[in-house]
Amino acid sequence: MKIAALIPARYDSTRFPGKLMKEIGNKTIIRRVYENMKATELFDHVAVVCDSEIIYNEIISNGGTAYMSSIPHENGTSRIAEIAKNLDYDIFFNIQGDEPFVHKEIMTKLLDLFVNDHQKTTDIVSPMMLIREEEMINNPNVVKVITNIFGEAMYFSRSPIPFRRNLNVEYKCYKHIGIYGFRKEALLKASSLPDTPLDASEMIECIKYLEHGMKIKMAETPSQGISIDTPEDLEKALELYESGVY
Repeated sequence: MKIAALIPARYDSTRFPGKLMKEIGNKTIIRRVYENMKATELFDHVAVVCDSEIIYNEIISNGGTAYMSSIPHENGTSRIAEIAKNLDYDIFFNIQGDEPFVHKEIMTKLLDLFVNDHQKTTDIVSPMMLIREEEMINNPNVVKVITNIFGEAMYFSRSPIPFRRNLNVEYKCYKHIGIYGFRKEALLKASSLPDTPLDASEMIECIKYLEHGMKIKMAETPSQGISIDTPEDLEKALELYESGVY
């Protein structure tokens, strides 16, 4: 099984333009994500897929591998699929360019889901983490996920799920973390699926995969640090980095 990690990188982020070129510990965010994935030694190929010569040159000039996407893309899945269709790998991981603290443990767990899927019935793998803070449970910017007894995603939502009707039952709410592993054929399918009503309503891309019958296996993980979407997130990431936790 040949495995690649592709990092979609869009320069003109809507909420925080140019964020991937901001620095954490004297390295740009995008370079840190790339080098973190290389350091895991889990992948046969690691590359950044970008729409900007600034990001492309940042990776290439530091000895890395990068591709320029040739057309505009609405999301990272579509961006990496453009490159993946011409690459000879069985599994493709989509690691967001604004996730500088993703660690080897969770990537290993996700890979194991494919290794142990002998019937090859799982299309996609992705992580989730237990939410303990009430504020996060009720935050619509935090995507939640529920699974069946086999660890397969049943639904994703911006609302708290499951609903707490029976207060005598232990309540567990899980946050979805936006890292995906795809079988190649699943990636190419996912990138070409038409929009669906639930996806359009919640604005959560992976709902569309479920609506089209794709199987997503989830792996529980501890905190993945901070996704950098805003300048405030960057300040928190700098504090986390300086604390020595990552």
